[in-house]
Amino acid sequence: MSNKQIVYPYIPNSVPEVKAEMMKLIGINDPMELYEREIPEELRFKGEMQLPEPIYDEYSIKRHTEDLLNKNKNAKDYLCFLGAGCAPHFVPAVCDEINGRGEFLTAYVGESIADHGKWQAFFEYASLMAELCDMDVLSIPMYDGAAAAASSIRMSNRINSRGTVLVPEKMNPENMMVLKNYMNSMPEPDIKIVTLKCDAAGLVDVADLRSKISSDVCAVFIENPTYLGSVEVKAGEIGKIAKEAGAEFVVYTDPISLGVMEAPANYGATITCGDFHTLGLHLGAGGCQGGFIATFDDMKYISEFKDLMFGITETSVEGEYGFGEVLFDRTSYGSRDKANEFTGTSTGLWAITAGVYLAIMGPKGMEEVGTTIMQRSQYAAKKIAEIPGIEVKMSGPFFKEFVVDFNMTGKTVADINKALLGYKILGGKDLSFDFPEMGQSALFCVTEIHTKEDIDKLTYALKGIVGC
Repeated sequence: MSNKQIVYPYIPNSVPEVKAEMMKLIGINDPMELYEREIPEELRFKGEMQLPEPIYDEYSIKRHTEDLLNKNKNAKDYLCFLGAGCAPHFVPAVCDEINGRGEFLTAYVGESIADHGKWQAFFEYASLMAELCDMDVLSIPMYDGAAAAASSIRMSNRINSRGTVLVPEKMNPENMMVLKNYMNSMPEPDIKIVTLKCDAAGLVDVADLRSKISSDVCAVFIENPTYLGSVEVKAGEIGKIAKEAGAEFVVYTDPISLGVMEAPANYGATITCGDFHTLGLHLGAGGCQGGFIATFDDMKYISEFKDLMFGITETSVEGEYGFGEVLFDRTSYGSRDKANEFTGTSTGLWAITAGVYLAIMGPKGMEEVGTTIMQRSQYAAKKIAEIPGIEVKMSGPFFKEFVVDFNMTGKTVADINKALLGYKILGGKDLSFDFPEMGQSALFCVTEIHTKEDIDKLTYALKGIVGC
């Protein structure tokens, strides 16, 4: 450890006199004494760490940080056609204005600490999302869509005490990893994951579903739109099969699609879940996501929610309303180790942002953005399919994402994506690792931010890369 007495303007209490006073108060002579019980002597580093010289002033730190960040190729400076869970969408300025307010930005998520309208904001978010999903009840959000999917299946298991879930074999691979972890790492009984056959577009094989449905299936889980972008046109039939077997029908959806697609509740879903990243949130290096679960107003579902829930009630003053927690004891905050599931800090700030987005968009705005996405993605697929040697693998309607097959070009997706960087374009998700049976195929994503000129630039670049 260095004996240098360095004062860092960005680290509180680093002034030597202040540090000395604090150490005297707690009865130590060296900060390392704080670690004596936790870190054995033989494991402590004795030398001088080879660290760069500290930067003291705020401007130089800002310059240094920006120089590091500028080494990244990001979706602000490059055209981005990469989706697979997170994609660039338009974020209205008011979303950032509201989520930057101190009473929301600095308030702890679930409790009343520094609460200046936060509970009402959560209630408004839940109300708007419930209307979009055509359901009745939501809790405040969890970490992301994968967590929401996993909890939805756990809820199903507790509702009907069954031990198997059926999921598409071509579902989002990152979500699948979370499911596998979550289904087999709880104090509760393990849940067996059985995959359903899918066609090249990711649509569930209904005949295979019929052969695997049983009295032990707690839930049939589908994605609509699918991970590969297709619209699950037989979703109603899948839901009917699940209902006849007494299983829950869990539908994972992209909420921005619900302005033009039927809400899952209207084709049989008993639980709707997903990630609301598409609703007014930036790309955030793995952040800016939030999982939601929606159900009907039925206590068999409500009692199984693991997260905090907020409702509205009349107060002692006529005409006045208050907002508060609903059934607090069902959460791990109230019941601790006796709760159904543990819940931690949620992505409440992003829920408020999604609520702002839905409020300013309204039903008409959601219809317009959904229509725009479908039109532009259809145009992109059409233009790319015209390139010799490239095939678009979609046999029916799709939303936002579509599979591009490069197998006949003799080039790998990795090579093509590397070449696209020369055109300042971020290409599609390479599917060859997660779905090797698809060969050299990529998942391209087109949203409302992509103009005709952007799409034409992509097709021009692809033509040059494959030698057309």
